[in-house]
Amino acid sequence: MSNLVAPHGGKGLVCALLEGAELAAEQKKAAGLKQIEISPRAKGDLIMMGCGGFSPLTGFMKKADWKGVCESFLMEDGTFWPVPVTLDMDEEVKVGEELALVNDGEVYATMTVEEVYEMTDADRKWECEKVFKGEGEESADDCFWKIAMEDHPGVQMVMGQKKFNVAGPVKVLSEGEYPEQYKGVYLRPAETRAAFEEKGWSTVSALQLRNPMHRSHEFLAKISIEVCDGCLIHSLIGNLKPGDIPADVRVKAIETLVDDYFVKDNVIQAGYPLDMRYAGPREGLLHATFRQNYGVNRMLIGRDHAGVGDFYGLFEAQEIFDKIPYATEACPEPGKALLCEPMKIDWTFYCYKCDGMASLRTCPHNKEERVILSGTKLRKALSDGAEVVDHFGRDEVLVVLRAYYEGLTEKVEVKMQNAASGDSM
Repeated sequence: MSNLVAPHGGKGLVCALLEGAELAAEQKKAAGLKQIEISPRAKGDLIMMGCGGFSPLTGFMKKADWKGVCESFLMEDGTFWPVPVTLDMDEEVKVGEELALVNDGEVYATMTVEEVYEMTDADRKWECEKVFKGEGEESADDCFWKIAMEDHPGVQMVMGQKKFNVAGPVKVLSEGEYPEQYKGVYLRPAETRAAFEEKGWSTVSALQLRNPMHRSHEFLAKISIEVCDGCLIHSLIGNLKPGDIPADVRVKAIETLVDDYFVKDNVIQAGYPLDMRYAGPREGLLHATFRQNYGVNRMLIGRDHAGVGDFYGLFEAQEIFDKIPYATEACPEPGKALLCEPMKIDWTFYCYKCDGMASLRTCPHNKEERVILSGTKLRKALSDGAEVVDHFGRDEVLVVLRAYYEGLTEKVEVKMQNAASGDSM
C-alpha cells in the first residue's frame, strides 16, 4: 500500500489518454469528425486530463461546475476545484455530437458534447472578478478593469474567449511535443509517484517554477528538503506571457543548478504541460490540487505566488488556503477536499550582514543589507543588459540565461511591480 497522499477526488488517477488498439481506433474515428481548433490553454488542459494530472476531471466543465468553481471553489458534486477548466468555441455544435479537438494541425482528443452554454460579456467579466481579482492595489474596484485589460494576461485570455462554452468527457489521443522534446523531464503523475515510492518518500514537497531558479527558489527547495523526504522541482513547460523565458532555457538552467547545488537523492526535476493562467491565489490552489495527483502533499507557497503586476497581496496565495471549503471543517465525502497542504514561507533574500540566505522571520537587518530576489527582477536585468547583483543567482545559471538573452533579436519590455522591486518590504 502506498504511503503517498491519495490523488485528488477520491477516485485514484483518472487518465483519459488512450493507448494501443483503442488509440488507433479513436484516431481513425477522429478523422471523420468535425474538427474544432482549440487554444494552447485547452491543449494543456487536455494533456493534463490525459495523464491524470487533472484527476478527477474527465472533461471540460458544465455550467453548474463552472459557476460553482468560480463562486465557491466547488464543483457540482462537492469536489474542491479552484479554477474553471472550460472549452470555448464559436462553432455550432449539438448535444450528443462528437468532435475532434485540434491544435496547430494535430488532433489532441475527441469529445462527446454534453452541454453547450452561452458566455456573455457579463459572464466573462464575472468569471474574471471571481478568479483573477485579488487584494492588491491594481485590483481595487476603481481601477481593476482599467488596468486588467491592458496588463493582466489571464483577464485578457478570458475576455477574448469565444461565444459558447462546450462541456463533455474527452478521450485524449496525444501528449503533443512534450514526451520527446522534454524527455526525462515531462513526467506523468504515475511516473513521479513511482519515483517517490522507489526513493522511499512519503512526505513530498513541490516547488512551482515559471522562471529559472534564483537563490530564493533554491533556498525554498532546501528548506523543504530539511523537513520532507524530498522535493519535486516542478516547472511549467507550457506557454507563458511575452517576455517570460522559454521552457527549454529554463529547464537547462534548472538542470545546471540541480547538478551543482543539490543532493541528487533528495530532489527530482520535472515539468508539466499547462499554460500559466496568472490567477495568483487561485492558481496557487490549482498548483496544490494537481500536485496532489503527482504524489505531493506539501506545496511551497512563497511571496506573490503565480502573481502578475500588483493585482495580489504579497502573501494572499498563502492566506487563501485557510479560507477554502473544508479548510476549517470536515469534508462530507472522503477525497473531495484538498489534501495537499501549503508550506508557507516568508519573504526570502540574501543578507550581506547575515552573510547568507534569510527571511523576514530570521533576519533583523534593514533592506539596504538585502538582495531582493525575484524572477521579474532577474528578467528585467538580463533583458536590459544590466549587471545582475552579486548573490542574486548562481554564476553557472547566469551563463545559460545570458546566452539566451544575447541571442534575442527582439526583446519585450519587462514591467517591474512592487512585489518584485522590494519597495513594499
